[in-house]
Amino acid sequence: MTENGLKILLIEDEESLSNVIALNLKLEGFEVITVLNGREALSYTERLGTFDLVILDVMLPEISGWDICSTFKRVASTPILFISAKGSSLDKIKGLKLGADDYLAKPFDLEELLLRVQILISRNRKESSVENKLQIGSFDVDLNTYEVKQEGKLIASLTKRDVQLLQLFKKNEGKVLSRDFILDELWGRELEITTRTIDNYILSFRKLFEKDVKNPHYFHSIRGVGYKFLNN
Repeated sequence: MTENGLKILLIEDEESLSNVIALNLKLEGFEVITVLNGREALSYTERLGTFDLVILDVMLPEISGWDICSTFKRVASTPILFISAKGSSLDKIKGLKLGADDYLAKPFDLEELLLRVQILISRNRKESSVENKLQIGSFDVDLNTYEVKQEGKLIASLTKRDVQLLQLFKKNEGKVLSRDFILDELWGRELEITTRTIDNYILSFRKLFEKDVKNPHYFHSIRGVGYKFLNN
């Protein structure tokens, strides 16, 4: 077990540089997995969510860092820090447009690299913490455990579908969502599911979150269309 419990995927083909970076990261308490070529790097795509940061060189054997970044960003939000001898403004802009979170040109100072690593990981953890919580009035919904708490006290446990529906409403806060839209987004082509299903979910939400079920504050019915979520 590492000192800080954080894990970094280091993709750098220059072995001597890779060893130096890995050593310094380990001294800071990180677990480091090193990769020396692009094709091997892509084998980690499905496991990307287990890493807290990717440090990625641009010029790699077989598959470039540009292509790896594009692939990684399609499957996970793990922050990516480019390190590259290609240090022009155009190269940096290209890296950031591909979804990289930072870009450090070679040669660089190790202290600066370590500082950027800490900043990126800290920022990502804060953002992830916010994304994993949903507040509805005085209720806190944990999107990981599906628990609903009020003033720290456990009030209810939700299903995965409950949470998905709440996230859909939160994403579209203030917009009127038709029953058909909700069905398409969450159930797709499951034929046994009807629009009545949505009504039952809303009724359950009102019983849990509303002070007055007949005069809802959060989950509003739009006659003949669907529902609108307001969280203020």
